[in-house]
Amino acid sequence: MLKLDAQLKRTGAASANVGNAISFSQTQDGFLQKVQTALERMSELTVLSQDVTKSNTDRSNYSVEFTQLQNYVSDIGSKDFNGVTLFTTAGNSVTIDSEGSTFSMNAVDMTSATVTTGLANIYNATSTAITTTTSAASALSNITTAIQSLSDMRAKAGANIQRLNMTEQQLSISSENIAAASSRIKDVDVAQESTNFARYNILVQTGTAMLAQANVLPQSALRLLG
Repeated sequence: MLKLDAQLKRTGAASANVGNAISFSQTQDGFLQKVQTALERMSELTVLSQDVTKSNTDRSNYSVEFTQLQNYVSDIGSKDFNGVTLFTTAGNSVTIDSEGSTFSMNAVDMTSATVTTGLANIYNATSTAITTTTSAASALSNITTAIQSLSDMRAKAGANIQRLNMTEQQLSISSENIAAASSRIKDVDVAQESTNFARYNILVQTGTAMLAQANVLPQSALRLLG
């Protein structure tokens, strides 16, 4: 019984871990949705900048917004969740059962060289603005790569969430079964003790009755003699 109670507490702790991991992954995906919005607007700006009817002043204005969006995307790559980096090169391990088994989440990485080229640095050092049709075309190519990278990241985050949700449901079922098993054992003990109590109570009552009867018999004999 004590083992089952301990296992139940460990299962509850594992469930809490998994719940936090789900929140972690959902936060990742929430930020990635914001990145998607930024990249969509940036790709739009690069196409607008390639319009030959636009002046250099127009392109310069587009470039101001483009740069701010680039900085926004780069800033998201450094976000954390309760002090734990959200976007890293390695996947975090989550304890998923009472025995300490772990699940390694897919890494959602915005810091590697490939991803940085697509997200944190949308254009390279020689094309730092979309002020010309040529630089705008180069930026659009990089953003197209970035959008594909973003799609891969969201797929990984979604896979993590799905797996963790299923694990959380499994832990819930395990907790119910362990609690039921522990309860059955405790109930059996109570029934046994109740049976013992009833048996001993009958014995005590019988003994008392016998003593009372034994005291009555001598008194009846004395009355007959008298």
